[in-house]
Amino acid sequence: MMDFWFFSDLVRMFEYPFIQRTVIVGALVSLCAALLGVSLVLKRYAMIGSGLSNVGFASLAMASAFNLGKTPLRVAIPVVVLAAFLLLRISESSKIKGDSAVALISTSSLAIGSIVIASTTGMNTDVCNYLFGSLLAMSMEDVWLSISLSVVVITLFVVFYNKIFAVTFDETFAAATGSKTGIYNMIIAFLTAITIVVGMRLMGTMLISSLVVFPALTSMRLCKKFSTVTICSAVVSFVCFFIGIVLSFRHDIPAGASIVIVDVAAFIIFSAVSMVGVATGLYKKVFGKQKLGRFL
Repeated sequence: MMDFWFFSDLVRMFEYPFIQRTVIVGALVSLCAALLGVSLVLKRYAMIGSGLSNVGFASLAMASAFNLGKTPLRVAIPVVVLAAFLLLRISESSKIKGDSAVALISTSSLAIGSIVIASTTGMNTDVCNYLFGSLLAMSMEDVWLSISLSVVVITLFVVFYNKIFAVTFDETFAAATGSKTGIYNMIIAFLTAITIVVGMRLMGTMLISSLVVFPALTSMRLCKKFSTVTICSAVVSFVCFFIGIVLSFRHDIPAGASIVIVDVAAFIIFSAVSMVGVATGLYKKVFGKQKLGRFL
């Protein structure tokens, strides 16, 4: 009965065109965020997603308020990319480092977006979709733009995978061997900015960073190699996204929040499995040697 309910619910869910658009775009965005998330977490830039999403919120609010094009994403993308490069430059060449630089740009951008919303009439509903995410927020133009940009992100990540790996683990050594680490850091920032903007329609400003952080941290509970963590992160991200969308549709809850809750559950499960593995290993080391000693 439960299997019948699940599959019948899936069939009914995919009868809606907006669900089809959401699954296609969401799956690609989840994959992009998971791939980049591993590098960002290891480089201690996990919160850059939150900072850039607030910049995206401000630019989307301004684009909507002043009617700057039919697709506000086209306005937000170059602004967020510039903000990502600015964050990178501030962190590298000044006394304002890492999380401080993110907080500086994040809070100021959120303040600008809030002022624009407060001073503009008739735009509250649309901007709230950007703030909290919505399954109904994406137009067909948004969908095609999101698909195209997601393909670009995945392609560039695959092409520069070895360089991204080198810059992530030992940037100093990579620079010493002749790699242009500044360029590859800019590529990571560029890909992250695009992913954040594309995912904001579905997840919203407040929750998009979860797609970057949770899959990477979850995979690191069990996997140790960069390649296996990356692959596991992509799989976890896609599965959690799909389950979250199904739960959102069935129980009529916000899609972004539903996906985050599933991510939290996956993190707890992976952490529990990791703790069991560690405990089992310690047990074998301690009691296994004692038992062996009895026979010697």
